[in-house]
Formats: sequence, C-alpha cells, structure tokens
Amino acid sequence: MSEHLHTALRLADAGVPPLPLRAGKLPFANCPACVRNACGGRPNMKTPGPCTCPAPCHGWAAATIDTRVINSPMWAGAWRDAAAVAYHPGGAGLTIVDCDNAEAIAWARATLPATRIVKTTRGEHRIYQGVMRSVNGVRPGVDIKSLMAYARWLAKGEGVTAPLPDAVRALAVKEPSTARRAPQALSVPLGGVQRECRHRTPTYLERGIAMAEQRITEARSAVHATVYRTFLAVLSTHGGCGCLTDAHVARLFTAAQAKGESLRHCTDAWTNARTTLGL
Repeated sequence: MSEHLHTALRLADAGVPPLPLRAGKLPFANCPACVRNACGGRPNMKTPGPCTCPAPCHGWAAATIDTRVINSPMWAGAWRDAAAVAYHPGGAGLTIVDCDNAEAIAWARATLPATRIVKTTRGEHRIYQGVMRSVNGVRPGVDIKSLMAYARWLAKGEGVTAPLPDAVRALAVKEPSTARRAPQALSVPLGGVQRECRHRTPTYLERGIAMAEQRITEARSAVHATVYRTFLAVLSTHGGCGCLTDAHVARLFTAAQAKGESLRHCTDAWTNARTTLGL
C-alpha cells in the first residue's frame, strides 16, 4: 500500500474526504470517461465538468470517504502516481483560512480567534469548524477554502479547532460598489421613485427560500432531481444579484439532507445549477 493511499484511508476513517493530487496540486479524474478532461471540465481539472457520470468525478467533487472507491482499481493508478493527498474541507464540515505570506499570517493572528493551525510551505492554514462558500483573494495573501474547494493535506496541525467566527464569514461578503453610473440622456423624465432591487427585499427573498424549502420537503419521488430543479430555480432568480447568503444556502441544504440527500449530492447539485446558469 502506498503512503498516499494509507493517508487517504486514515482521513476517510476520520470523516475527512480525501482525493489524490498530481504534480502541480492538480487532481486526477477518477473515472475512465473523464481521463484527460474528456467530459468537458475546465483544463486544470479543478472544477467539475458537465460529465455524464453518476456524479461529477474530479476536482473537489472527487473527494470521498467511501473506502470502496478509494481502494477501487479505478483509483489504483492515481494513488500510485500521486504527488500528494488533498481533501474537501467543506465535506468534513471545516473552513480553512489560507494565509500565504508573513503579512497575511500577522493579520490573521491579530484579527481572528485562535484555532488549529497547519504550517504550509509559505504560510499557514487556520482551520475552523463550520462551512461557508469558498472565495479566493478575500484580502492580500488570504483565501478561504470550504465548500466546493480542496486543500492539500499536510498534517493534523496544532491547537484546538474553534467554531467558524463571523469575522471569517464577513470576509466573503462583497462590499457594495460605490461607483456612480454615468448620467444618461432621457427623452422623457423617469416616473416615480427608483426602488431597491426586489431581490434584495427581505420579504421577497424570504418567501422564495421558504417556497424552495417546501418544494424539497414535499417531494415524494425523484428527490435528487427535485433538489437540482429547486436549486436551479433559486439561483435563476436570486443568484445574479448577490442577495443569497450562506444562511440561505444552508437552509436549502438542510431541507435536502432531511430528504436523504448527502452533503456531496447537495454541493454537486448546487455546482451543476450554477454551471448551467453560467454563474
């Protein structure tokens, strides 16, 4: 048994979904149909493509705690040729604040709560308990890796894992643009008062999320398809204006999981809906 396979099995046993990495921190495809990106995923293989496999099978979506998959002949060559092991933080209920240089580390230590820390080549990973969306470049030298992302497994780290703080969630919130639009010449005056985008109206958004939860909850068959169609409907209405929060997404995932969907199925459905809509 290779060292990487042994590490992967230990991670899976602990509930941390691993995946093999090629040189350059790039994941393998884990099914024959997706070898050399044949299924249409992006060239670096970091993002699942619109493949016809049972589920997206590369990028972060390849991570699994199913030892039958990890030990399967399909993955045997990948573990043999792997340069490293990665894992899906969101699938383990974790969020990583990836600090890539000394300045980022100094900022994090002065700003964020103490937690478990894993040393990296150039900086450190700060590990928190809880999930959120992944965002790169939230500030100079700082990335957030959680849902729909993967990180290289380096070590267990030191310290006690703290709950995900609001200070980290706030890093993923985009500040509203202060840029002013150039004035436009109008042939007639605008009637009435310019109103706030309806998607940002709390009542409108709350009603949409509640209806989506109800649709999932009331599904009697084809639950997976219902979840996907519901996610697609929510994103088509609210996904383009930035009004959805992690709390809204968590409500939808919770409703789906109550119907028997796994976290991976939820994240797969969400990713595929975003890809379909070009978000």
